[in-house]
Amino acid sequence: MTTISLSKASPAKTRTDALIVGVVSTDDGPRVAPGGEDVSSAFGRSFDRTLTALGVKGKAGEVSKLAGADATKADVVVLVGLGPADELTAESLRRAVGAAVRGLAGTTSIAIAVPADSVERIGAIAEGVLLGGYVYDRYLTGDNPAPVGEVTLLTGMARDKGAKAAVERAQAVCEAVNAARGWVNTPPVDLTPVTFADDIVSRAKGTSVKVSVLDERQLESKGYGGIMGVGRGSSNPPRLVTMTYKPRKPVAHLSLVGKGITFDSGGLSLKPGAAMYTMKCDMAGAAAVVAATFAIAELGLPIQVTTYAALAENMPSGSASRPGDVLTMYGGKTVEVLNTDAEGRLVLADAITTACAQQPDLLVDVATLTGACVIALGHRTAGIMANDGELQRSVHASAESAGELMWPLPLPEEMKEAVRGSKVADLAQIQTDKAGGTLYAGAFLREFVGNGVPWAHLDIAGTAFNSGSPYGYTPTGGTGSAVRTLVQIATERAGG
Repeated sequence: MTTISLSKASPAKTRTDALIVGVVSTDDGPRVAPGGEDVSSAFGRSFDRTLTALGVKGKAGEVSKLAGADATKADVVVLVGLGPADELTAESLRRAVGAAVRGLAGTTSIAIAVPADSVERIGAIAEGVLLGGYVYDRYLTGDNPAPVGEVTLLTGMARDKGAKAAVERAQAVCEAVNAARGWVNTPPVDLTPVTFADDIVSRAKGTSVKVSVLDERQLESKGYGGIMGVGRGSSNPPRLVTMTYKPRKPVAHLSLVGKGITFDSGGLSLKPGAAMYTMKCDMAGAAAVVAATFAIAELGLPIQVTTYAALAENMPSGSASRPGDVLTMYGGKTVEVLNTDAEGRLVLADAITTACAQQPDLLVDVATLTGACVIALGHRTAGIMANDGELQRSVHASAESAGELMWPLPLPEEMKEAVRGSKVADLAQIQTDKAGGTLYAGAFLREFVGNGVPWAHLDIAGTAFNSGSPYGYTPTGGTGSAVRTLVQIATERAGG
């Protein structure tokens, strides 16, 4: 496990396997960023020219290495680009440090000398370390690079209580993000609704989070038609997991709902084979809300959290739901199924209805819900929808503070009429016109939000899984999307 400590020591004189130094780009060429001045001095006056000769530009995310030689106590000096000197942000630090640490897997000790002159920057750097150092090696055999061991962040604020608290917060949050990544990366044969629920119960032991689970018989008897309708085609039965964190004298009540389709074949509306490979990530919304709940509890935030993870496996079989079926959802509304590959909204609807019965001060659901959101926003930006404009702006601001890219999308009123357009049921699961698919899905979910409950929906279909090369602190595979935003929302609601 990676540990982070703070020190006021000189970077050039710190004995370590690798020393990370920031480099910024300027009109006059690359320059060592604040925090690494004595490293530049140790290499001599011509170090700026050396950077240029090495091809270093200070471009964001750029990583170069050179021998520490006799200039420093480090075996290797890692130069990481921070971008333009006048555009340095907490997120650019987070990404740069993450990129540098990601390339140092297996290194025993690392020291970091980048601009760390505020609590915000120190927290961001710590997050970059812990997120960039993530390694998923559950199924690898032989000698594989281990996560980075000891990390020392060199800063003049080493004894500052706020700085220490920022590192502790980063450790709690990033442990949650990495837990979500691990669940998403787990093959669906080993992460079924039952095993996922069991894992949540196991992780809650010894914490202040209480967990209860409804099995398929209870779901059937209580009328959870959406979850059962999706899960009945699989030999792995569905589950509804409820997590409760209730500190003394909570200042607010936050409810979280997550889509947990542990594998999505599309059901009888079968996906093309090539589209199934990453469908182990269709439970990323549930992973996010579950992981965030554990982080909120570990941080001891004075806010009540009730979380619902709707877990099912969407498979084709003789017992699977068919296009044309009508499902009676939890709470009594009926839905005409038109495409069994639009299953996420069905399990979410049941969980949202359950959550609203508690009248929370805020309800946020997270789901890999629509391919249309990926078309609209790409693979690095999630969508935000809400039943209140100010709430939507607030969630967007929380995401920005957490360092996650999200963008507001509308909930146009004409979609309400479309959702209610079925001739045989209260609601139509999808629309015949494919335009605005994300907006339709949001409007469908809104039908299950109780009157007066502030609600936001995060569509992480594009951001939950990185099928390409790693970048910044983001690995290939599960990303842990939305966890940091949820913790940030809870922190702000708790008055932090």
